[in-house]
Amino acid sequence: MKLVLASAVAAAALVASVQSSQAAIACSGAVCWHTGERYEYPGQSGVIVHPDDWRWGPHEKYAWREHGGRGYWRDDNWVEW
Repeated sequence: MKLVLASAVAAAALVASVQSSQAAIACSGAVCWHTGERYEYPGQSGVIVHPDDWRWGPHEKYAWREHGGRGYWRDDNWVEW
């Protein structure tokens, strides 16, 4: 019984770790980029994080601007933190 319980706890921990590191789409204003991690962005960044399958609506205007690493777009500048 202890082995079954330990296996269940380990499986739950694995699922939680996979879910917390899923890819996402982050947007700052009308600029969006893909991110490999779901970061907690600084409050002043104004970044909104969406699920990886998020799409904007037909009348919304966003632009993709990809960049590697941890950071966010502020105007035309990539701000690392």
